Amino acid sequence: MPTIVYVDDSRDDLFYLDYIRRKQQIDVDLFCFSTAETALEALKQRVAEGWAPPELLVADLYMPLDSGIGLVSSLRGDDRFSAMRLAICSGSDAAEDRARALEAGADFYLEKPLDLAAILLNLEV
Repeated sequence: MPTIVYVDDSRDDLFYLDYIRRKQQIDVDLFCFSTAETALEALKQRVAEGWAPPELLVADLYMPLDSGIGLVSSLRGDDRFSAMRLAICSGSDAAEDRARALEAGADFYLEKPLDLAAILLNLEV
């Protein structure tokens, strides 16, 4: 079963993705965090305890304290997370936001609302 970490300052968006997971009975371990800092600490703790990093981290582009760009850049610079796929999500469809996300090291850019089934298909590719 794949593991996905979702980081978004919007409690509604966090709730929505978990709701979709349960409603569509999608077989995935989903861990939700409202700040990049708490997600990064949880990831470091997970690896320190000998667990493999999650298959995917999805971070919101625009968060008040730290953007998804900052989190993706931090993870790309850390060898412990080199195998983890990274995505940036946003309600924006602007080409410059997509370009910024990919330049920061994201593997792909997702538009909200997130489609969990489609995300899992991306993991299989």
